Amino acid sequence: METVTRLAANKPVVIFSKSSCCMCHSIKTLISSFGANPTVYELDELPNGNQIEKALIASSGISRMSLPAVFIGEELVGGANEVMSLHVKGKLVPLLMKAKAIWV
Repeated sequence: METVTRLAANKPVVIFSKSSCCMCHSIKTLISSFGANPTVYELDELPNGNQIEKALIASSGISRMSLPAVFIGEELVGGANEVMSLHVKGKLVPLLMKAKAIWV
């Protein structure tokens, strides 16, 4: 948990991803399309990626955390379904603005 908190600290948008995951790619593209520059951690490319993934599961309280795991404003928003739901409801852009990930 400490590792996840440290990696997400002081960054407007952090995405924990796997490079071969199509949903991860879609969410990274969506968030970037608004002008945000997310910090992305590709767990399959990090030596401690499995440990980070286990910490994400533990911190989320969900028995199996799906990737991507998206933090906005240092808060876990959730995965692809949650981010897309925010987008469809018109709440994603205001959330990105509040976190100072985008300005307009």
